[in-house]
Amino acid sequence: MRAIRGLWRWRRNPLCRATDLAEAWVALVALLLILLAAPVVGLLVGDTAEDALQRIVRSQHEARHLVTATVIRKLDRSPLDSDPETSSGRDLRNRVLADWTAPDGTPHQGPVLASLKDPRQGDTFRFWTDRHGRMVARPLDSATASTHAVLAGFGAALAAGGLLDGGRRLIVWRMVRGRYARWDQAWDKAGPDWGRTGAGS
Repeated sequence: MRAIRGLWRWRRNPLCRATDLAEAWVALVALLLILLAAPVVGLLVGDTAEDALQRIVRSQHEARHLVTATVIRKLDRSPLDSDPETSSGRDLRNRVLADWTAPDGTPHQGPVLASLKDPRQGDTFRFWTDRHGRMVARPLDSATASTHAVLAGFGAALAAGGLLDGGRRLIVWRMVRGRYARWDQAWDKAGPDWGRTGAGS
């Protein structure tokens, strides 16, 4: 809003100083840059982030595989999981001893978290592994990657707009300081007896 108020100073006014006109130009340039450059920065950052994240999605989907495991037996809950505040999020996942075959064909057996409410011997469930059968996190999906890219672009546009407005404020602050310094010099030239009778004023 200050930029728009700065433009108002352009109207014809006998009290308008050169610094007022300069502040108005700074406000106009900053406003145009915020309206034009910030969205461009946001689009460039968003596109770059989208490309990078979609490459990560593809590489994760190539490197991670969904395998089917068979429950051998349910394992006791770890004492670390006995906290009622944290256990509510794990109600749908139980620790079981299971066996599975890795994508490279090697058999595996070990404790895993199963997405089964009441696991019994012989129940099957699926989880993600690398090609050697080691458990890994679920790969990033394309929609989530696109959402992150949009957020990155939006954040970059906001940051660019904030930097441009901060630059405008800094320039105006320096101009005001210079104006005050010139006023101080003018008062110093007038001297301490300014306004006294017989002092030449």
